[in-house]
Amino acid sequence: MKSLVVNASDAGYLLAFAEKPIPKIPKGHCLVKLNAAALNRRDYWISVGKYPGIKDGVTLGSDGAGEVVDGPKEWLGKSVLINPNIEWGDNPEVQSANYSILGTPENGTFAEYIALSTDRLVEKPAHLSDTQGAALPLAGLTAYRATFTKAQVQKNSRVLITGIGGGVSHFALLFALAAGAEIYANSSSTAKLDKAIELGAQAGFNYKSDDWVKQAGADGKFDAIIDSAGGNSINDYLKLIKPGGRIVTYGSTTGKTEGLDLFRLFWSQASIIGSTMGNDQEFHQMVDFVREQSIIPAVDTVFPFEKGIEAIKSMTTTDQFGKIVLSF
Repeated sequence: MKSLVVNASDAGYLLAFAEKPIPKIPKGHCLVKLNAAALNRRDYWISVGKYPGIKDGVTLGSDGAGEVVDGPKEWLGKSVLINPNIEWGDNPEVQSANYSILGTPENGTFAEYIALSTDRLVEKPAHLSDTQGAALPLAGLTAYRATFTKAQVQKNSRVLITGIGGGVSHFALLFALAAGAEIYANSSSTAKLDKAIELGAQAGFNYKSDDWVKQAGADGKFDAIIDSAGGNSINDYLKLIKPGGRIVTYGSTTGKTEGLDLFRLFWSQASIIGSTMGNDQEFHQMVDFVREQSIIPAVDTVFPFEKGIEAIKSMTTTDQFGKIVLSF
């Protein structure tokens, strides 16, 4: 079978297609024929060697949708999504020391077939195509935990979602809207802000503007802020969060925070909360929520699998709104 791998050499980390045998399946496992697999930012960082635990020749990819073609008879022929969690552990609050994500260090979904334990599979919601389904697992799980478990968003919550357009942020927008929250967004892209408003956000703010914080706070502060940027923007968020509110961060794309405004933090009784991925129960809750609410992920671009290297390299920019997906 054809697989998209990253190879380590003296020249660095190089993407390549490789022929690998179709996996054998032990008892309790299924062989899934992939129909679609989505890209995540981690795939790009792995491809340039800036991610821990990279194995030479590992098949990349964490997200996938496909059909079970071998395994227990109750699974045969089912359209499934793949849970990318490996060994979260028994504590729902935090991942175990052995935790990893499919696609590094274990072989992932950028291959024609993958063998997985049945507990890594869920039936794909019927309203989703394979392309849409593949877009869901990793980013959807991260957004679900950040939005509901950590930020505790509910009906009528006033929520700011930063860096709108990325995989996780757009799911946070869709999930919070489905829960009946009042959503606002920021971005440096007018087109992305317009898209967020088209999807249901009340307003958008360009964080390149000198007065974006003043604009965002003009009509009141926020119960929750869901953020991937980190950096010195945290001090801006402390100006915008309501007393007792929650700032949930699942990334740090702008680096470390210099000079955290601790006075504003403790005086506001606000919380800054870290979040990453989610436990297996949250994964099932997320898929059920998508099914019940008929949520459809935003897919920006679909590449044929044969152009997977081109697709990963396209992630050097952040122009997309939603997910990039490979189709088999």
